[in-house]
Amino acid sequence: MTLNFHAFHNTWIDQLWQLHLQLRHAPPTLSAEEHHHQLLHLVQRSLSHYHEYYRVKSLSARSDDVLSLFSAPWTSALERSLHWIGGWRPTVAFHLIYSESSILFESHVVDILRGRRTGDLGDLSPAQFRRVSELQCDTVRQENDITDDLSDWQDGANYLAGTYEDIDRRMERLAGILVRADELRLKTIKNLVELLTPKQAAEFFIAAAELHFGIRGWGLEHDHRRSTVRQ
Repeated sequence: MTLNFHAFHNTWIDQLWQLHLQLRHAPPTLSAEEHHHQLLHLVQRSLSHYHEYYRVKSLSARSDDVLSLFSAPWTSALERSLHWIGGWRPTVAFHLIYSESSILFESHVVDILRGRRTGDLGDLSPAQFRRVSELQCDTVRQENDITDDLSDWQDGANYLAGTYEDIDRRMERLAGILVRADELRLKTIKNLVELLTPKQAAEFFIAAAELHFGIRGWGLEHDHRRSTVRQ
C-alpha cells in the first residue's frame, strides 16, 4: 500500500498542477455570470481534489504502515521538516489568506480607497475578516488538542513493551491521530472556501498551489545537490 500511495501522491501532484493552471488562466467569458460559474466549477473541482487525497491517505493510514505516512518518502527533506503530523499545519491556510489579502490590497489600494470593488482577496469585507479570525482561533484550539494527543502517544511509546497486540493497538491509535489531523486540514480548506467568493477562493487555491510547488521545488533541488555532493 505504501508504494501505491506513493504513486497516487505523484499522480495527485500532477493533477494539482493542471488544476492550478486552469485556475490561473481561466479566461473571462462573454459575461460576468459565466465567468463566475466557471470559477465556481474549478473551485469545486479543487475541493474534490483535496478531498480525494485525504480519503486515500486515510485508507492507507488504517490499512498500511502508518509510520511510512509520517516519514513520507515521496516528499523532499525540506517538505518533511515543515510537516505537522504528516502534513501541512492547518493554520498555514490563514497566514496564506492574510498574506495574499495584504499583497492584493496594496496593489489595488487606490481603487479600493475610491470605492471601487476589486472582488479579490484584497477586498475582503469586515465580516469576512471577522469570520476568518474566528475560524483561525477554533483551528488553533483543535491543532493543540491533536498535538497533545500525539504527545501523549509519544510519552507512552517511550516505554513501549508488551505483546504484538499492544503494539498494533498503539499503531492504530497513531493512525487515528493522523486521520484527525488530515480531517482538520480538509475541514479548514472547506470552511475558508465557504466564506469566500468564487474569485477569492480561486485565488486562495492558486496561492496554496504555488506555495506547495515552490517549497517542493526548492526541496527537491536541495536533495539533488546533496546527493550529487555525496557521490
